[in-house]
Amino acid sequence: MPLIVSPGGDGFQMEGTACAVELPSSTPAAMDGRVTLRTLILIRWVAILGQSAAVLAVQFMLNFPMPLGPVLATIGASVLLNLVATAQRGGRLRLADPEAALYLGYDMLQLSLLLYLTGGLSNPFVILLLAPMTVAAAILSQRSVMLLTALNLICLTVLALWHFPLPWPEPRQPVPPLYAFGIWLSLSLSAVFIAGYVFRMAEEARRFAGALAASQVALVREQRLSSLGALAAAAAHELGTPLGTIALVSKELARELPPDSPHAEDVALLLSQSQRCREILAELARKPEADGGDPFERLPVSTLIEASGGPHRLGHIQFVVESRPPADAGPEVEEPVIRRSPEIVHGIGNFIQNAHQFARSRVTAITGWDARTVTVTVMDDGPGFPAHLLGRIGEPYLSSRADRSGHMGLGIFIAQTLLEKTGATITYGNIHSGGAYVTVGWDRHRLESDNAWWAGPRS
Repeated sequence: MPLIVSPGGDGFQMEGTACAVELPSSTPAAMDGRVTLRTLILIRWVAILGQSAAVLAVQFMLNFPMPLGPVLATIGASVLLNLVATAQRGGRLRLADPEAALYLGYDMLQLSLLLYLTGGLSNPFVILLLAPMTVAAAILSQRSVMLLTALNLICLTVLALWHFPLPWPEPRQPVPPLYAFGIWLSLSLSAVFIAGYVFRMAEEARRFAGALAASQVALVREQRLSSLGALAAAAAHELGTPLGTIALVSKELARELPPDSPHAEDVALLLSQSQRCREILAELARKPEADGGDPFERLPVSTLIEASGGPHRLGHIQFVVESRPPADAGPEVEEPVIRRSPEIVHGIGNFIQNAHQFARSRVTAITGWDARTVTVTVMDDGPGFPAHLLGRIGEPYLSSRADRSGHMGLGIFIAQTLLEKTGATITYGNIHSGGAYVTVGWDRHRLESDNAWWAGPRS
């Protein structure tokens, strides 16, 4: 019973809604603009200061002989690059994915050259070669991260095979080959692990951020639709008085004009059109009630479920709303009367829409309550949820099996997020005889409370 999400270009369309939200993606185009040139320039200035301090301390405080000229020239190249980038672009440009990858690739090569001049893998600062990798994995596309990871491994291999000796003040035994191989292997594995782990975590964070943004878009849309009903009722109320005045004056004119007056026909037309306007406004005022009530009205929970599922019905699917209070509840436990909040309407409406899309012939919404809880269960007689995904339903962008068309997860994630804001708990499962069910439960006191933040003020 998952909501179908139809990919299209750089966004998605939720069926049954009219909102489109950009999907997070690891393609280069989708990753453009995630980092500014100013940020990379700042990071490079920090690296330049650290490299300069380390070189000067080793040369003049520890008295280690170093190829000072080439080392300072390598650091100076980074200084020159920063100055040129700042002068040409002001440092505020948002970089495209390939440009950001080039800048980080340069940082990796520059640091590798410094390490080549100062001992290679035996230099304790070789661990800093993983820093550009970490930055790249957090902000760049998958392709760029893979290319930079390969560049990192090449740099590590070159440093392991060729480098200037570490400038000890007195001759030392060279690093044993087996130990050098261990350092190379550990750094290579670290580079691959960091790139994969950081990229996966950053990508997942971006996906959740995109899904939460979609939830907000859906909620705003539902609130706007609800506001239209209230606006129509308000307009009908405000325009009723002047239209009544126009109708009254028109009747007086029609009564005073003689039958053969040339203006009698015009007055009759004015009177009929003013009456028509009053009928239209009366119809607008009645429409919110027909759709399940104004969003600030209180409704029995079964009526609210009926209104939520109304727009999503399919002609060939039977839709039934049943009320099943517990037998031992007693007549004093009446049906809950709650406010029509956009979160509940949109969330339950999504579940009902999903059930219709996958049902064979029937969708049933069951409302239940007692003195402490209120539950709504939406069931269908379709194929049910895939068993291997049942425990993960509600996660964003969760793919389904090939036999269930489309993708599922984003719409369910939106519905679950909105309903959880009202204090609901959601459970998913399959029916033994066939089909799927979604059960939404609330604390009755909280659901009926006028002080709930999502309930809205009393009209």
